[in-house]
Amino acid sequence: TFRFAVDKFGIEAFDDRLIAVDEFHHVSANPDNKLGAHLGALVARDKVHLVAMTGSYFRGDAEAVLSPEDEARFDTVTYTYYEQLNGYKYLKTLDIGYFFYSGSYADDILKVLDPTEKTILHIPNVNSRESTKDKHREVEHIIDALGDWQGTDAATGFQLVKTPEGRVLRIADLVDDEPAKRDKVSAALKDPAQKNNRDHVDIIIALGMAKEGFDWIWCEHALTVGYRASLTEIVQIIGRATRDAEGKTRARFTNLIAEPDAAAEAVTEAVNDTLKAIAASLLMEQVLAPRFNFTPKTVKSGPVEGFDYGEGGYDPAKENVGFNEASGQFQIEIKGLVEPKSKEAKRICQEDLNEVITAFVQDKTTIERGLFDEELVPEELTQVRMGKIVGARFPELDAEDQEAVRQHAVAALNLTQKAKEIALSNRDDTETTGNTALIDGVRKFAMDVRELDIDLIDRINPFGEAYSILAKTMSEESLRQVQAVISAKKVQLSPDEARDLAKRAVKFKQERGRLPSITSPDPWEKKMAEGVAYLARMKQEAANG
Repeated sequence: TFRFAVDKFGIEAFDDRLIAVDEFHHVSANPDNKLGAHLGALVARDKVHLVAMTGSYFRGDAEAVLSPEDEARFDTVTYTYYEQLNGYKYLKTLDIGYFFYSGSYADDILKVLDPTEKTILHIPNVNSRESTKDKHREVEHIIDALGDWQGTDAATGFQLVKTPEGRVLRIADLVDDEPAKRDKVSAALKDPAQKNNRDHVDIIIALGMAKEGFDWIWCEHALTVGYRASLTEIVQIIGRATRDAEGKTRARFTNLIAEPDAAAEAVTEAVNDTLKAIAASLLMEQVLAPRFNFTPKTVKSGPVEGFDYGEGGYDPAKENVGFNEASGQFQIEIKGLVEPKSKEAKRICQEDLNEVITAFVQDKTTIERGLFDEELVPEELTQVRMGKIVGARFPELDAEDQEAVRQHAVAALNLTQKAKEIALSNRDDTETTGNTALIDGVRKFAMDVRELDIDLIDRINPFGEAYSILAKTMSEESLRQVQAVISAKKVQLSPDEARDLAKRAVKFKQERGRLPSITSPDPWEKKMAEGVAYLARMKQEAANG
């Protein structure tokens, strides 16, 4: 409606107005995006006040939402999942799980679908690998697995299913294509008189509906079958389960994905889905993490007001970790950390690290190597790949500011991963990990390593924990198959990578007074030396014609 109004009346008609755009991730800096072009014109004209709102400020297609110069004109207000849950009266914990299955998902659905939980189940897109291509049969199969069908409720159109325990489930089927039936069900779900009635519906089965903006406060479990192409869509689906409601203390998101079948020809596609699922889970943990404020440790460092530094308080001789209970923010000192200088770089480090991390975990080469390359030196990912991603995403920043953004992003991702590892190892099997466990994990990791420095953070492979989860949930045969597909296309050194390594070697020389050695026992030093040698060989070959 807004786009058509601009087309008809021109942007001048909106002068001196407040324009608020919800679900702002639909905007794109791509010139083909009509809404993006209109907003760009409004910003350029500078006669309106714009409010942009979204649950996920990144797009599934990895396009920028706004151009950097337009984005710089906005003041950013970030409200994290952590702050959201912290401010709720009832809901305090959100769990995320990725599960792999073999055979038909409908056969395995009850392993993850608990009929006692209020659930939104998104069945797979008909074009996806997980789909049987007959969505109606899939719904029938799920209903059959839950119990005996008792007919349809005349008033709402909900399916009534009696479980083996004798409870009658009320199931809303939004997959049915028959307009009269689907409209009746949809109207019953939107009935304002039933908004606060927990017993109105138990399970909603959907395909393309019930994602953005769909409000069912009682939803405890968002269960999605098949990998969704867009990380934004996953964030939106998770949002369905994160509404506060009386008696609802925890919610969860589960993604059920087809395990690669060693016999299937489509194994490359299956591997691709697996990698994307891992990327999504890494990103989700980061989205759920409390906010990190990283500062360099110097002789002038001191405690920040409002932050709790643990039992002994602030120690001037060590790297300290403070936590602010009210805001859910960590203040973490790191030795050797580069501080952002420009206003834009500071803003990115405070507000947009998730965008950088999204681009990093969506980079297929990064995930493949992080998970399956046994010879990988973590610095190749944390320094070279992340460095390239930051450079491509923020070309307007100078080299020092790009390095500051890279270091902050790597620190945030690695601290989240390490915290999750500790949280999982400390919990009982009966208890699911929650937001407080993640906070305890960050504290424990930061306290356990005596000196938190950037070298240490660069040396952690952020995909290490993801691999152990993969190993637990997939069969040995399919895991070997994934490894084989990725090993078959092992990454050789490219001229670009060699140049990046050589740049790091120059930095190494400035710090150590010598060039990296190709015979060094340190794998990262050796890798940098290989980059220098590769460039030297290329120059020699060019000189020889």
